[in-house]
Amino acid sequence: MNSAPDQLLVLVLLINILILGTHRTRVAIRAIATQGIVLGVLPLMIHSFHSHILIITLFVLLAKGVCIPWLLFGALKKVDFGEHMEPFLGYTGNIIAGALATVVAFAFAARLPLAPVHQGLLAVPAALATILIGFIALASRRKAIHQVIGYLLLENGIFIFGLLLTESMPLMVEAGALLDLIAGIFVMGIIIKQIGREFSSMDTSRMTALREVD
Repeated sequence: MNSAPDQLLVLVLLINILILGTHRTRVAIRAIATQGIVLGVLPLMIHSFHSHILIITLFVLLAKGVCIPWLLFGALKKVDFGEHMEPFLGYTGNIIAGALATVVAFAFAARLPLAPVHQGLLAVPAALATILIGFIALASRRKAIHQVIGYLLLENGIFIFGLLLTESMPLMVEAGALLDLIAGIFVMGIIIKQIGREFSSMDTSRMTALREVD
């Protein structure tokens, strides 16, 4: 854990818990932006320097660290989501669930037959933990914008896995994943706007009261 990549991955794990435990939407958005910046630096730390690695780094820093958080802050200004996250499990329950997910991720990763070059790195358990915590954030949040943050955590976990696949990272695959994510955020924005217009609330739990009219 003395290597720079492992130290950055520990920071990623701490940010995961922060996102689950915070009650403020703006803090969660800033945290996911910080995590995006950390992940943008990781390719330079893990792989030897190449021009395409630099391109990936700049692309990820711009997309994850700037553009997507900017879109989320823009949605926050245009629609009254409220400042509090209001999770179904409660803040303490979320933190406990996140801690358990992290323990499970480390236990599962220890049993995987990893390549010798990847053994001892935190990348695999960090990726698994981030994906699991993304699912927790997605399932335990009431409001649509907070569920988008869960999607972002999922994508960040997938990105960490992608760092280990090959020395020559498939830029187009990651670009495609990010484009799908951005498209999903735009679609979510349309849904959020429609929910707010029809129900005057961003609480998706109220949709359980919908029923077919005869």
